[in-house]
Amino acid sequence: MASLFRPTTVLMVQYAHYHRDRRNIATHCVGIPLIVFGIGVLLARWQWGAGPLNAAWLLWVASTLWYVSRGNAVLGGAVSLANGLLFAAAQGFADGSVAHWLGWGVGSFAVGWVLQFIGHYFEGRKPAFLDDLVGLLVGPMFVTGEALFALGWGTSLQAEIERSAGPTHIRSVEKPQAF
Repeated sequence: MASLFRPTTVLMVQYAHYHRDRRNIATHCVGIPLIVFGIGVLLARWQWGAGPLNAAWLLWVASTLWYVSRGNAVLGGAVSLANGLLFAAAQGFADGSVAHWLGWGVGSFAVGWVLQFIGHYFEGRKPAFLDDLVGLLVGPMFVTGEALFALGWGTSLQAEIERSAGPTHIRSVEKPQAF
């Protein structure tokens, strides 16, 4: 397995090699936030003391330290903010009955993963994390990067991704490739 501590550009380029079909990117832009939200719901139930400290916020702090230490402060801060907003939205869903908590947590997580695999059908490639588990952390960074690129930020990073991984496209699925 490659190092966990590679720079943002290396991580984004590697992840992009598995994500060039625009339909795959679109499913990830919905699916990954659902997965992050679902993880936030599931982990928010494990709380210490009477305050707001729970396993979701501990994961958020750890992942934030990782994102902002990859060498791109803007993207690291933006993905940490996005994940923090999803975790904040998830907090209330951990309250109440076990069925409510599990329904929202597992349901969001599962729907997110179904969307991921639909996207990879269009891509014709297996998900990146099957070759490198760090892809599980890079997914939220990639989706945040795509949003920032759409807003005009990060043109040099986007150009490097396209130079290395190629431009986005719509792949013909008439002859689907096996994962």
